[in-house]
Amino acid sequence: MSVTITEGFLDHKVFSIVSDCADRMGVRAFVIGGYVRDCFLGRPCKDVDIVVEGSGIELALCVAKAVHAKVSVYKNFGTAMLRYKDLEVEFVGARKESYHRDSRKPIVEDGTLEDDQLRRDFTINAMAFSLCKEDYGALVDPFGGIRDLAAGIIRTPLDPDTTYSDDPLRMLRAIRFATTLSTPQRHFTIVEESLDSIRRQLGRLSILSKERIAEEFNKILLCSKPSPAFVLMEELGMLHVFLPDLAQLKGVETQEGKGHKENFSHTMMVLDNVCALEEEAGVGPNLWLRWAALLHDIGKPRTKKFEPGTGWTFHGHEYIGAKMVPHIFASLKLPLNEKMKYVRKLVLLHLRPIALVTDEVTDSAVRRLLFDAGSDIDDLMLLCHADITSKNPRKVERLHENFKRVEQKMALVEEKDRIRNFKNPITGDYIMEVFGIPPSREIALIKDAVKEAILEGEIPNEWDAARELMLRKAAEMGLKPIGPDASC
Repeated sequence: MSVTITEGFLDHKVFSIVSDCADRMGVRAFVIGGYVRDCFLGRPCKDVDIVVEGSGIELALCVAKAVHAKVSVYKNFGTAMLRYKDLEVEFVGARKESYHRDSRKPIVEDGTLEDDQLRRDFTINAMAFSLCKEDYGALVDPFGGIRDLAAGIIRTPLDPDTTYSDDPLRMLRAIRFATTLSTPQRHFTIVEESLDSIRRQLGRLSILSKERIAEEFNKILLCSKPSPAFVLMEELGMLHVFLPDLAQLKGVETQEGKGHKENFSHTMMVLDNVCALEEEAGVGPNLWLRWAALLHDIGKPRTKKFEPGTGWTFHGHEYIGAKMVPHIFASLKLPLNEKMKYVRKLVLLHLRPIALVTDEVTDSAVRRLLFDAGSDIDDLMLLCHADITSKNPRKVERLHENFKRVEQKMALVEEKDRIRNFKNPITGDYIMEVFGIPPSREIALIKDAVKEAILEGEIPNEWDAARELMLRKAAEMGLKPIGPDASC
């Protein structure tokens, strides 16, 4: 029985234009995939996929001419894309695919809409709206995707062993969709036969590129509550393949009747807390802050030690964790630029603010934290608040209040000393110019002396005071100004 869409999902002008162009060309065209799914879920979607029983590129060129838009053509993939008003529309010819066992690259042939739907990953992504004149708006749903949407089910159109073996990334995509599509009103789960298939197919994950894996991880981390995805990956054994260091956080060891915190569960709570705090503050989502939350305790398995009379300790786990971050990023082909350095910094510093809670903390200690964190201090404090996961409401309230006092101390010191984005008033070039010396060890010693004096509060963060100290330290080293500065 055919169902025709009447809810206004195809009201956007681009759909009638595509329909007109397809009719003139004598081809059938359909909206397929995520846009269809998100229409029924009430989710905003600006990406439209059009599948054509014919040439997707030729239809895209026809539509582009009609709407006076620029079209990008990707001949190697047989696809084309254009932007029209608020939508990004991609065109592809209907195709069928077959795979070799040892490759992710399919053998592609021209096909029909039915062939194209058969190659889709999940039933909820295989639904299509017809743009044909004779049945415009008809829902083409051969696998019951609309029922699975209503039931909150992630299920493959074909036997899951075939679907996952053809493209193992679909195993990770199943987890991603189950996580990102879930809401308080509707929870999505992966059917048991798919879960069993994933367990059987774990060995196929080895053929995936690191870039594709990282892309899925990033999409998961950007959703409102990422933790269920990582919990499920750990349960299925996938996390041991993708992020073994994170998987090692799982479990509790007991000695002399004493057990430590279950660090994997704690990390999941911290990650979700970061997401909630970002939403509460009306900022984000900050992907790299979420990576920092995911990895903030990554050094604990390597530093775990039982001390009789004391219990379990993880001394220095922040330092070890920070050293691990570049290797983890490299293993996933994540960027090794400032984004990695940002994550490494937050992992290294995430315990520092708690040391500033006591009333006896000096301004010097606050200055040093502001100096080390720089412009990332607000993100660090958000991570610290998220790191509070006690089940005792009074303890949670007390710890949050402690961090608020730290933030007040930082605000007072920052207002007075301008340390957050500290730049040494005395540069190496200036020292060489004043004393007429080449690059040398003495320059570094003078600059460090000025920096330390400012951070310790011995001199204000001002040019005149910094220059006076420079001259004094240089004189102790036997350096004398030259030229106009000789009279100093």
